[in-house]
Amino acid sequence: MTKTSSNGADATPLGSGVGHYENFPVASWLCPPALRPAVGAIYHFARTADDIADEGDAQAAQRLADLAAYRAELHRCLQPTSRSTLDMPEARWPGIFRALGKAARRHALPAPCLHDLLSAFEQDVRHTVSGHRYADTPELLAYCRLSANPVGRLLLHLYGVRDEASLRQSDQICSALQLINFWQDISVDLPRGRCYLPADTLRRQGVAVADFESNHGSKEQAMQAVVAELCAYARGLMQQGAPLVHRVPGRAGWELRLVVQGGLRILDGIAAQHHRSWQTRVTLHKSDLPRLAWRALWM
Repeated sequence: MTKTSSNGADATPLGSGVGHYENFPVASWLCPPALRPAVGAIYHFARTADDIADEGDAQAAQRLADLAAYRAELHRCLQPTSRSTLDMPEARWPGIFRALGKAARRHALPAPCLHDLLSAFEQDVRHTVSGHRYADTPELLAYCRLSANPVGRLLLHLYGVRDEASLRQSDQICSALQLINFWQDISVDLPRGRCYLPADTLRRQGVAVADFESNHGSKEQAMQAVVAELCAYARGLMQQGAPLVHRVPGRAGWELRLVVQGGLRILDGIAAQHHRSWQTRVTLHKSDLPRLAWRALWM
């Protein structure tokens, strides 16, 4: 999930007015109307959990306790008796889980995907407080399997697309989107104590996390090379998954085209600023929509 923009009013969401800047459409008019409530319920479930893990001034122990309570309510909402249990006095997020429970019953949502998302947020909290550094790209991709890939699999489930090739390409798109979000958000994440720059890439270029934190001028070319290498990998992963757009039916397939092109457009923006995304955060704006639509048309 992407974070709230730090660029103020210039960062216009392309989604449906959900209160956070998002790179990509969220339950937009391209989404089949019958599926919009379920897509919105999944989005708000994940966004609220992300905010518990990331927003405000709570200490790590409190964030983890709140995520544990959130997981308990998820478990209750997925039970057959969830209508009554969500109205119990101790329910803290009844609106979130009432909508999600309704979507889960109507569409038989796979529960492991929902629980994996919470595991990713818990991992973020623990890694932030411990100062964890990711060793390499495979470790980052293991995180993406929890934080991003479940969203794509949930959506494919709603669209009735279940074959292994489609699931694999969905994972590639979602992991690419998560990686793009990391390289887009370096200037936001580092001040918050979150670092996704893999240690092996830093070593190859002879730089350290501290160089990005201090904007070390003498290391700028090597720092640019780090971001360029990471962005190139994300672009390649996105291109591997992109053929999925031809197997997702109807309007949902067109929305996926825009999602793919949105990710590639962010990479274009990072390249245009010479891969200095630790200085300035690239965002999408409404003015990007015509370009995205044109590129989506020719996929």
